[in-house]
Amino acid sequence: MNGERYIRQTILKDFGPKAQERLYKSKVLVVGAGGLGIPVLTYLNAMGIGTLGIVDGDSVSGSNLHRQVLYDETDIGQSKVQVAIRKLRAQNSSTQLISFEQFLTVENALRVIADYDLVVDASDNFPTRYLVNDACVLLGKPFIYGALHGFEGQVSVFNHNNGPTYRCLFPNMPGPDEVPDCNANGVLGVIPGIVGNLQALEAVKVLTGVGEVLSGKLLLFDGLSQNFQNIKFSLVPDNQKINELKPAYDFECTTEIKSIQTSELEQLLEMNSVQLIDVRTPKEFQGYHLEKAHHIPLSELEERKSEIDFGRPAYFICQSGIRSRKAIEKLQELNTEAELINVKGGMNNLKAYVAKY
Repeated sequence: MNGERYIRQTILKDFGPKAQERLYKSKVLVVGAGGLGIPVLTYLNAMGIGTLGIVDGDSVSGSNLHRQVLYDETDIGQSKVQVAIRKLRAQNSSTQLISFEQFLTVENALRVIADYDLVVDASDNFPTRYLVNDACVLLGKPFIYGALHGFEGQVSVFNHNNGPTYRCLFPNMPGPDEVPDCNANGVLGVIPGIVGNLQALEAVKVLTGVGEVLSGKLLLFDGLSQNFQNIKFSLVPDNQKINELKPAYDFECTTEIKSIQTSELEQLLEMNSVQLIDVRTPKEFQGYHLEKAHHIPLSELEERKSEIDFGRPAYFICQSGIRSRKAIEKLQELNTEAELINVKGGMNNLKAYVAKY
């Protein structure tokens, strides 16, 4: 460990060489290399974390660049994890950087998280947050939570020293209609940087024992008013009694919706007769799409429903599987006999196959 490199930290009276040594011996897993993950990775790497694991199955797109400032225009189309590791290694060659070019799933979560001291959840969706929570409870790992909405952000620390879990604050996953559509609502570029840095700070405090950790407290940040507010919440002991992961983590919904995995869709795409409806925005569709997909944006679905052949199965796809669910819910109210199938994971899981199909 390069003592001179970290001298501005080690001369801090309440930090010192011992805290720096704890950082160097720590292993942190960051789930998501996007708006929140980039500031977390950049600062933890610079500050001397010994090992950083990075989980993300996505690639860099042009719409990422206004907030995911580790990437540049030449990185578009490349794996986020590969680009991040290349640039983080140039920033600090002493850090052991471990790549997981995949999304966190029920099948891999316990295996991926097991080797790390702490998890930073920098994901952007509820299913992943609940999966991270349950896996961390099972493995006895603390995790740092961060979330964004427009000009606002949230930060907390869960499962720390027998403290509250994510489910103590948010007991149940919301329905798909309760989830804001990031493509419609957006986020101001600097807000993820602020929230991600607050997550990095909490990670440092958990690992070194310095300061007061945000366990049992939800920090709310309003970027427009520069206002911070703390909300306290308590442990619900039953939320620590998780014996196994759920078979699947998806949005709870009162409407029963038939779904398939993207691997099953790949097989169907070999057949010329598959009816696939892409409900993303025109800009998303123009960026990349499956050749066999018929484009009907979610906002135009009701007036253009005549373009769908309800006499045969119709498969619906969006970026992550949220809007395609909403599309099916709308259409099932209009045609209860139709066979409408959601593609779970959406285009996020199919980018590698776009050129082929």
